[in-house]
Amino acid sequence: MTGPVATAVVVVAAAGCVFFTLIGAVGLFRLPDVYCRAHAATKADTLGAGFALVAVTAYFGPGIEAVKTAILLGFIYVTNPTAAHAIARAAYSREVSVWTRSEPLDKDGPIDTGTSSSEPPDGSETGGESA
Repeated sequence: MTGPVATAVVVVAAAGCVFFTLIGAVGLFRLPDVYCRAHAATKADTLGAGFALVAVTAYFGPGIEAVKTAILLGFIYVTNPTAAHAIARAAYSREVSVWTRSEPLDKDGPIDTGTSSSEPPDGSETGGESA
């Protein structure tokens, strides 16, 4: 398929692919635990792959290539979430801890809870001497 409309579809779909794949990569590096990372990678990368295959289909036009990309798209839409579920389930069965926020946040930063970071939360002294 040639023409300005097909070119525009290819460019927009390729830009969507790059955007969502980049968001998935950022989520993979920035999120705190395996569960959040699996979620980000699955959602964003699956959508990015979908946009890439739409760009391929628009570039080659109708024909056997469109059928192959549709089959590949179906395969990706089934296997990516299944793989992320398997990873999360394996992490859960290995008792990988879930990230929890360690201190409450205010819009200006951490909230002062009244405890010093040098004191343990139970109030006992920290030192090598015993009474």
